[in-house]
Amino acid sequence: MQINMGNLADFFKKEIVFSISAILAIISCFFVRPSISYLNYINWDTVILLLAIMVIVEILKNLSVFEILVRKFLVRVGNTRQLVLFLVFACFFSSIFITNDVSLIIFVPFSILALKKVGRIDLSIFTVSLQTIAANVGCMVLPIGAPHNIVMYTVSDIPFESFFLLLLPYILISIVFLAVLGLFISKDKITLPEMQKIEINRENFMKRVFLGVDYYLLLTFIALFILIGNLENIPALSEMFKRCIMGNEVIAGIVASQVISNVPAAILLSGFSANYEAIIIGINIGGFGTLIASMANLISYKILIREYDEFKVKYLTVFTVLNVILLIILFIVYSMVKSGTFGF
Repeated sequence: MQINMGNLADFFKKEIVFSISAILAIISCFFVRPSISYLNYINWDTVILLLAIMVIVEILKNLSVFEILVRKFLVRVGNTRQLVLFLVFACFFSSIFITNDVSLIIFVPFSILALKKVGRIDLSIFTVSLQTIAANVGCMVLPIGAPHNIVMYTVSDIPFESFFLLLLPYILISIVFLAVLGLFISKDKITLPEMQKIEINRENFMKRVFLGVDYYLLLTFIALFILIGNLENIPALSEMFKRCIMGNEVIAGIVASQVISNVPAAILLSGFSANYEAIIIGINIGGFGTLIASMANLISYKILIREYDEFKVKYLTVFTVLNVILLIILFIVYSMVKSGTFGF
C-alpha cells in the first residue's frame, strides 16, 4: 500500500496541473449528476485540433525537421539576446494567424532545442516565459488569434476593426514590456558545437509519434471543460455569477480567467452580460497572471517541464512574477483608458 501511495504522490507531482483539474472536476460532479450531457460541456473541436497539432509536431520532431531548421537558424544569429528575442517575437507574430496555442506548440520545442544546441539551457525558463506572454499578446491582434476571442467575436458581432482598436493599447504596452525585458538578456556570443550528420530513425516511426503525444494535457482540457460546465449548472453559483458580473465585466473577466482560464471565462461571462466590449478586455487582460489563466500557459509549461522537470518550481516562479506584473500594468492602462487619459 505504501508503494502505491508513493507512486500516486509521484504522479501528482509530475502531473500536478492535470491532477488538480481532475480533482476539481470530480468534486463538481457531486453537485451536478453525471449524465450524457457532460459531453456537451467539452469543446471537442479544441481537443481534436490540439491532438492533431501535437501529432504533427511529433512527426516533425521524429523527421528531424526542427533539428534541420534550428541548425540553419543558429548560423544567422550573433548573440544570445538576438536569439531569445527572435524566438519570443516569432511567437508573437505567428499567434496572430495560427492562434496562441498552436504557436507555442511549434515554437517552444524549437526554442528548447536551439538553446540546447548553443549550451544555454539556463535561458530556457526566461525564454519560454516571454514566449508565452508574447503568444498571449499576439492573439489579441485579430479575433481569430485565440479561442476566447473567436467566442467573443462570434457572440458580440463587433466589427473586425473595432475589435482590434479595443485591444490596441494593451497590445502596444505589452510589446514595450517584452522589449524592455529583452534588454535584461546578456549579449553573449553564441558558440556552435560541432554538428553531426542527421540520421532519421524510421523504425517504429508512428509508434514513437503517438507515444510522444502529451495525453495528460488533453485530459486536463477535458477536466476543465467538465468543471466549468458543472459550475454553470449549479443554481446558487449561477445566481452569484449574475450579481458579480453585471457592471463589473472587466474585473470579473480578469478574476474568472485566473481560476478557470479565459476561454471558459468568455463563455461564462457572455452568458450573463451583453457588455461584450468590457468582457473582451477583461478576458484578454486576464490571460496574464496564473498558469491556468490561459490554456496556452498550460501548453508551454507542460512542454518545458516534460523536457526539464527540475525547472518546475523556478519556471512557475518566474512565469507568475512576470505575468502578474504585466497584468497589473494592463489593468492600470485599462483604468487610464476608461478615465480618458489615453485617447483610444
